[in-house]
Amino acid sequence: MKATGIVRRIDDLGRVVIPKEIRRTMRIREGDPLEIYTSREGEVIFKKYSLMGGVEEFAAQICETLSKSTGFICAVTDRDTVVAVAGGGRRELLGKRITPELEQALDSRKIYQRQEGMPGIPVAEDGKLLAVLAAPILSEGDLLGAVLMVAQDPLPVTGETEYKLVQTISAFLGRHMES
Repeated sequence: MKATGIVRRIDDLGRVVIPKEIRRTMRIREGDPLEIYTSREGEVIFKKYSLMGGVEEFAAQICETLSKSTGFICAVTDRDTVVAVAGGGRRELLGKRITPELEQALDSRKIYQRQEGMPGIPVAEDGKLLAVLAAPILSEGDLLGAVLMVAQDPLPVTGETEYKLVQTISAFLGRHMES
């Protein structure tokens, strides 16, 4: 654990303000769920809670099926990290933070499909693997993550079939999270 040197007081309603710098660094947004842990030493620890965290194995199976049927590297993310990968790129992607560019594309809540002659969206910070299709996973109006088709240069063109597949899988995962 790293000390920040920042001290905050709890108000009469039990609230404490997390400084903007920490929220920005940790990508904590308004409305994000935080899980609270305590230790025997009196520590109170806030950890970002991922709704997609409980479906990692299920998402990995979906990625494996999607990768085998399309030949693409497939991944599922939560709002911050890649939680499942299949078809290659596992070491480069699994558990890595998604890029601000991908985060911005997902915030639009629309399916991103790379057009001919355009670059893909870097998935992780190293920028080697690029998303050519990204379908946001929405559950009860909340953005939970994305289903991605990923490739390296030279980037292949995706068609209507791949588009419909990621659209269907993201919708399925969104409905699965509702139940």
